Amino acid sequence: MNLSQEQKADLVRIAKNVRKWAYAPYSKYKVGAALLTESGKVYEGVNVENAAFPVTNCAERTAVFTAVANGETKFQAIAVVTENGGAPCGSCRQVLAEFGTDILVITADEHENIVSEKKLIELLPGAFTPADLP
Repeated sequence: MNLSQEQKADLVRIAKNVRKWAYAPYSKYKVGAALLTESGKVYEGVNVENAAFPVTNCAERTAVFTAVANGETKFQAIAVVTENGGAPCGSCRQVLAEFGTDILVITADEHENIVSEKKLIELLPGAFTPADLP
């Protein structure tokens, strides 16, 4: 399904609005995410940092894990908003790939300017997916 410009803008707006709840006392790099499921529901996520850095969780994974905890596993798109329109990290790309490489990944800056719109497979070519397991 192709998203309209209005749907993309709505996802970006939601991600921007939840970004204020990010817990980023160390990096100061707040991230908000809005994940659109095939059912039409949107799940939000923010990054949550920790003094033990490896246990920090990214906004994208927070949104995915919340969706899965609510029974959703089919995703259409995710909008990620940061100060400068940064892209999802490799771990987030891999988590998203678990649910499909056709997911549209929209990145935007804090002013809601869309920086990038790409299918996940473009961000993670050669992704290791459930299809790779015997």
